[in-house]
Amino acid sequence: MISSPVLVTGGAGFIGSHLVEALLARGATVRVLDSLEPQVHGAGATRARHLPDGVELVRASVCDAAAVDRALAGVGSVVHLAAQVGVGQSMYAIVPYVDENVRGTAVLLDRLVNGGHHVRRLVVASSMSIYGEGRYRCPSCGPVAPTPRPLAQLQARDWELRCPTCRVVTTPAPCDEDKPIAPTSVYAVTKRDQEELCLCVGRAYGIGTVALRLFNVYGPRQALSNPYTGVGAIFSSRLLNGQRPPVFEDGRQSRDFIHVSDIVEAFCLALEREDVADVALNVGTGHSTSVAALAEAIARSMGVALAPEIVGRFREGDIRHCVADVSRIGRVLGFSARVALAKGVEDLVAWARLQRPDDRVGQARDELERKGLIR
Repeated sequence: MISSPVLVTGGAGFIGSHLVEALLARGATVRVLDSLEPQVHGAGATRARHLPDGVELVRASVCDAAAVDRALAGVGSVVHLAAQVGVGQSMYAIVPYVDENVRGTAVLLDRLVNGGHHVRRLVVASSMSIYGEGRYRCPSCGPVAPTPRPLAQLQARDWELRCPTCRVVTTPAPCDEDKPIAPTSVYAVTKRDQEELCLCVGRAYGIGTVALRLFNVYGPRQALSNPYTGVGAIFSSRLLNGQRPPVFEDGRQSRDFIHVSDIVEAFCLALEREDVADVALNVGTGHSTSVAALAEAIARSMGVALAPEIVGRFREGDIRHCVADVSRIGRVLGFSARVALAKGVEDLVAWARLQRPDDRVGQARDELERKGLIR
């Protein structure tokens, strides 16, 4: 049973709004803390577009201690989603990312333990990005965890990871939660800090805490006009505007794409299972898809003949392959992703067709170019 009321930080956003609906359907009372970030919600947004009627919204940053205290009043559980999101932007907007993600989490935790509140359950949105590269297998040496590709290798357009011992090209393998953490972007560093802060404080104060390491989430309500959001939304925005989706490197880099409804189910299970605490869990499908294949699938579903633009260059902070080993979350929470990629893409496209996104991908790429972050 979910300890209610539930506070969802970032609850007006992509994942948060879906989660709020699911919690209400389970009979929970929900309050939302959200700043309505213009990059996500649009300039001048004064209301939460996707929040159900009657849900209390505290419009403020998670860095605002007084607002956090108001939002925590009487709350039994917290889901912490509030964060600046995006690998590329984080590499030059360093202070905003660290401020919102790390200091904001610190403020939330400080008020949890020093504000006279009685929260018994905390679930934080961590990220697969904290792993850096995923797991790999060398044909000679077996399982390996290579360090990020050196600059000289990337400049030579030699994209695949090599065994750290024998230098043979490796193949991707499922990434389990025990894989050493090695974040390769400012965003990833801040997500690692969010996870570790929450688990540390939860352990010290007896707050049952779970960190969900989300893999690549896609689906309806993703901010199509935000050029630093997930690739599913970026590709959809480009295609809706008659432009080819840009794909870095050779397009064969792979990810684990998971539908937002499956992510919501994982959060609900983590809130309900009070016997599960002080643990980090992967939330993915366990299936690998290349980035180019995702772009092609979205184009097919839209019925447009626009192949992805294979850029042949690399972006600082990006990794090559990472797919979830989902055995632990299946064992601990009984979770298994249910939405197949083909069905999920249809769902995304059906929603995207009703939107009128501004295509800002070119502007974002120009900014990364000016900063020397695309080579």
